[in-house]
Amino acid sequence: MRAIEISRFGDPDVLVPGERPTPLLNVGEVLIRVAAAGINRPDVLQRTGNYPVPPGASDIPGLEIAGTIVAGNTGDSGFAIGDRVCALLQGGGYAEFCAVPAAQCLPVPKGLSDVEAASLPETFFTVWSNVFDRARLAPGESLLVQGGTSGIGVTAIQLAKAFGNRVFATAGSEDKARACEALGAERGINYRSEDFTAVVRELTAGRGVDVILDMVAGNYVPRELNCLAEDGRLVLIALLGGSRAEINLAQVLMRRLTVTGSTLRPRPVAFKAAIAAQLRERVWPLLESGAIKPVVFRTFPLEQAADAHRLMESGTHIGKIVLTV
Repeated sequence: MRAIEISRFGDPDVLVPGERPTPLLNVGEVLIRVAAAGINRPDVLQRTGNYPVPPGASDIPGLEIAGTIVAGNTGDSGFAIGDRVCALLQGGGYAEFCAVPAAQCLPVPKGLSDVEAASLPETFFTVWSNVFDRARLAPGESLLVQGGTSGIGVTAIQLAKAFGNRVFATAGSEDKARACEALGAERGINYRSEDFTAVVRELTAGRGVDVILDMVAGNYVPRELNCLAEDGRLVLIALLGGSRAEINLAQVLMRRLTVTGSTLRPRPVAFKAAIAAQLRERVWPLLESGAIKPVVFRTFPLEQAADAHRLMESGTHIGKIVLTV
């Protein structure tokens, strides 16, 4: 099969087309003929040597795909050979075929294309697990999303808005701030010209927000603690701004704050299967009704994965970048 390989760690040009054997299936897995594969920030980190591949996972990049089941024992998964699905992977998405546990598959939502479906799994699994499970965002609470026009950001804004939460989001330009508002954020905050802590506190009458979803970390963390409400929760999912921060622990004690975080890729199949079940029950109907929409910025053919990574690193996109196979 055709696949994109990381020839060595480095810039996008290290992504090169190659030939690989079609994957063999383990128990509980299905083989998917890939129609489209989403691009995500962890793919970039893997390409640069900063995100090791979990033991047993494919070294081919790509954490989400959409396509058709062509082989495997679907068992009691509810799927059959020939079904159109999208799936969360541990790796291997930039290829013509991939093997994935059936429990990590979801049906392509009615009315969506393969490209749109391929843009869903990584961000929806991540946001659901962190915002709604780990941070326990409840109805009526408020959420601040850092990086509101990223793939994670557009998903978090729409999901929280759909469930009745107040949402604020940061972005790197006025145009992107307005894009956040078009997606459902009450206020998009241009972090280059505004202090997000001051804006959030003003918009919440000094109370602060209940939950913050953060991909930056570093020196953002002490500022985020300042704009959390009492009993507020900060959940970290990436460390783009660095892995170290100096914080005032007295705030944590006095206002009962929670600082937590997670990574999804190394978690076991059973954990991801539980998220898939929640998404299918509570989120897929919103996608099928149009209450939540995929946001695909641009597509590239599989062989142009390097160009797709260059766009990802430029930071000029809003939403997801997808490879077509």
